[in-house]
Amino acid sequence: MLKPAFALNHFRTAWRNVVRQVSRSRAALVAIAFGVMAMILAAGFIDWNLRFGRDNTILSQLGHLQVMRPGFTEYGRADPYGYLLPMMTPAEKAALEGLPGYRVSAPRLLISGLASSGDITLSFIGEGVDPTAESSLSSALRFPQGRNLQTGDRTAAIVGQGLALNLGVKVGDTLVLISNTGNGGISAVEAEVVGLFESITKAYDDAALRIPIDLARELMRTEGEHLRLVLLDKTENVPAADRQLRAALPAERYEVVPWWKLADFYNKTEALFSKQVGFIYLVISVIIVLAITNTMTMMVMERISEIGTMMALGTRQRDIRIMFLLEGTILGGLGALIGIVAGVLLALLISAIGIPMPPGPIMSWPYEAGILLTADNILTAAGVALLTTILASAYPAWKASRQEIVNALRARI
Repeated sequence: MLKPAFALNHFRTAWRNVVRQVSRSRAALVAIAFGVMAMILAAGFIDWNLRFGRDNTILSQLGHLQVMRPGFTEYGRADPYGYLLPMMTPAEKAALEGLPGYRVSAPRLLISGLASSGDITLSFIGEGVDPTAESSLSSALRFPQGRNLQTGDRTAAIVGQGLALNLGVKVGDTLVLISNTGNGGISAVEAEVVGLFESITKAYDDAALRIPIDLARELMRTEGEHLRLVLLDKTENVPAADRQLRAALPAERYEVVPWWKLADFYNKTEALFSKQVGFIYLVISVIIVLAITNTMTMMVMERISEIGTMMALGTRQRDIRIMFLLEGTILGGLGALIGIVAGVLLALLISAIGIPMPPGPIMSWPYEAGILLTADNILTAAGVALLTTILASAYPAWKASRQEIVNALRARI
């Protein structure tokens, strides 16, 4: 093990060598800094889009947590009347409202049937919702026309933009909704369209509508609900809230499902983007390895006589290897620091300007993206650059330490 004073002497020597080889050090620093900057920007851009998709999915459709009857996700759509939630006890409601970061909870009653306007009749999927809670639970919905449901709405409806287009309805028109009841009969209600909405999922907008839950209960001839959505102040609180609520609610009566188990498209997108980020890191790492290996090898070739002199004066092979490894480490550290500063500044500038994005494959509207800066991305980029630089310095350092003293002293560059 190197003594502190001896290690400091090695570091000073390596630092002087890096400064002395200005032109080659500059080329290596540019390659490392550019790689770190590229990793920060690429990972930040993908993370921003994932965060955007996640928040829009949560705040337009799913909420952070959903409480339902056990087995509802598998069989509830086929048997909606058999999977209505039981009435929650005061203790169960208190457990719900005592979750970390709790903001609001609200019932949802899933409905389906036919929507009719004039001569046009189409099938729909819909939800009966609490108008009072919708300002929070549906805050990510966009309304090209009209507004969201509000407190006091009783016979109102908001309709997905695609469904409204197919039905030929606009704000102020009346829809007739028809659905089957639990006893096999047919029920119908009228609702006035107060808004046309767009969520992050175009397929949902092409078939969905929402009405106040009291009107939905009238349509289905029931007093229950299928889901109770829970919204928290931060998505990061979901795992802790999920564990706490599972422990508080009896498993035979309730199933607690976090949002990510219901967001299939988001999960597949995240898996795809993660592989893309990994591939980008791999490509940049190869570029850094090639650049540093070339730089360090040329440094060795230019300093063969110097290495021979050091070895003739008693410097051990181990010390030669350590010196060149330290030079590579210094280059990696400086390059990573420069890359972090440049990457952060460029990310802030790009985010301030915005990146115009076309509608995604499931979306119906464009948006402006940004670069999400996180400590994990910054540290990962710096760590990858530093590690690959040290690894790239290993072979040149070994090659330098294996020089024959006599041949090295004869060398002339």
